[in-house]
Amino acid sequence: MPKIKLELSELKQVARDLRLDILDSTTKAGSGHPSSSFSSVEICTALFFGGILDFDAKKPEWPQRDRFIMSKGHAAPLLYPLLARAGYFPHEMIYKLREIDSPVQGHPIYGMMPGVEATTGSLGQGLSLGVGHILGGRITKLNYRVYVLIGDGECQAGQVWEAAMSASHFKTDQLTAILDYNKFQEMGPVAREMGLEPLAEKWRSFGWHVIEVNGHDLEALMNAYIEVQTVKNKPQIIIAHTVKGKGVSFVEADYTYHGRALSAELAVKAREEILCS
Repeated sequence: MPKIKLELSELKQVARDLRLDILDSTTKAGSGHPSSSFSSVEICTALFFGGILDFDAKKPEWPQRDRFIMSKGHAAPLLYPLLARAGYFPHEMIYKLREIDSPVQGHPIYGMMPGVEATTGSLGQGLSLGVGHILGGRITKLNYRVYVLIGDGECQAGQVWEAAMSASHFKTDQLTAILDYNKFQEMGPVAREMGLEPLAEKWRSFGWHVIEVNGHDLEALMNAYIEVQTVKNKPQIIIAHTVKGKGVSFVEADYTYHGRALSAELAVKAREEILCS
């Protein structure tokens, strides 16, 4: 299928719109994870709209589609507007976030919304699912790529490293992980809770091709996505250095917005900042 490839100025506008969607849907719901969603915006914008991901929103189950798995499932307030803007379902559905009996759950659930490739939110499982998709593609002789967005706090889970080891063992060169390295988790700095450094060296030691980028630089992200497609016989990880709460200064300064929606009054201030970015 023809991939969606927007100009850089258009990608920047999509990123602003996605931040507004995250703000509006979580504020309306009165709950959710705005700051964790904000930090991943450019990562997902470049992937979906920068001419990288091969998908057909009108045929969500198209067998040859590339797969995107949001392992850090608490960033669902980003995933839903991302999929809506890609054409999977009407945009107004995002405002049903976390409503009772709504398919727009607080964490993605496979089968409830088109475009959601996996049930995630129990952190640490998405990369294993990605490996499974690659091995399944080999059996069915389908040549799709799989992209898995993981979190830094999530990398404290042992299952991530089991998946990393198996991905290398099976030479899954169609698998790319993107690490949203915003350096904070729900309870505080990652370095204090369970440090990950030396992070790039860890992934290399597991047999992965490693790229480090500014996770808010759309051009750098697209270049990284292009580079990973040239790598043979090993999986790849893009370590995207990001800012938790990116786009709203007072959210960037307060990690407790990890799992806390903004008040209506603060949402007005946040909107002004996003629009001026």
